[in-house]
Amino acid sequence: MPMNRVQFQTGLSLPDFLAQFGTEAQCENAVEQARWPEGFRCPDCGHAHAYILKGSKHKTFQCRACRKQTALIAGTLFQGTHLELTLWFLAIYLISQAKTGLSALALKRLLGVSYPTAWLLQHKLMQAMCERDSAYTLVGDIQVDDVYLGGELTGGTAGRGSENKVPFVAAVSLTPEGYPQYAKMAPVPGFTRKAIANWAASDLTPGCRVTSDGLGCFAGVTDAGCQHSPIVVGALKPRDLPQFAWVNTVLGNLKTSFGGAYHAFDFAKYGKRYLSTLAYRFNRRFDLDTIQNRLLVAAVTIGPRPQRWLRAAEESC
Repeated sequence: MPMNRVQFQTGLSLPDFLAQFGTEAQCENAVEQARWPEGFRCPDCGHAHAYILKGSKHKTFQCRACRKQTALIAGTLFQGTHLELTLWFLAIYLISQAKTGLSALALKRLLGVSYPTAWLLQHKLMQAMCERDSAYTLVGDIQVDDVYLGGELTGGTAGRGSENKVPFVAAVSLTPEGYPQYAKMAPVPGFTRKAIANWAASDLTPGCRVTSDGLGCFAGVTDAGCQHSPIVVGALKPRDLPQFAWVNTVLGNLKTSFGGAYHAFDFAKYGKRYLSTLAYRFNRRFDLDTIQNRLLVAAVTIGPRPQRWLRAAEESC
């Protein structure tokens, strides 16, 4: 069997990561570079020169023109943190490199922090992944499928009506050669034409070509300007047909990830965040040596995401 280049790519080893980001000064320099790649710019007046103030935990800039003071981590995902940046960077590395996911409990043990702290770190970084990928839409030929998160509750309603099941749509775009390129996974209110039309308007590019099974709701993609080619599977299941091979491969990875890493979470409240995290890593699977740097850029650009906001599971990604 030929070697899979994606699976066997070098990536960034843990010793190399620690050599680059093992000290607080190295992490501060990386945050500064990610936030101002062309050098400091005052957020108020845009001036390019500033004094560096000492005495605070993190570097603080004072604009030479308007005297506005800007802390290095102010306005970023790290704002208000009491943790060292080295711990944040290690969390970024571990979460971005974990192919099958990383639970808050596992992160707690690896970082040596409390469970609530690990949960907050995890969800802040997952939110950064979610919001980063929300800026992109799928193009070209796309395979879609209807899926549910969760199983049936004992004594509850069976089948699609189960109170513990959260419906979501999985979609994979293909290259011209027919290989998987990018993925999107998002919860929907239900499998109705209106819900699918709203999802397609958010996650698909008008004009793309969507292949689905015979479920009637997927005709809603045409309401968003997409082309639709339904395939009635009959007694077969989509996983048995080559037209759905790649979307079912991604769903198989999802099942492995959720079954091995996450034993329980609120599907309805946090499902989008977990789904987007898996899609984020899948979409950057060809560049494992840079994925942590890309997540750092996302963390410094999305703004603060406090715990109360995260626990409310605001619809923002």
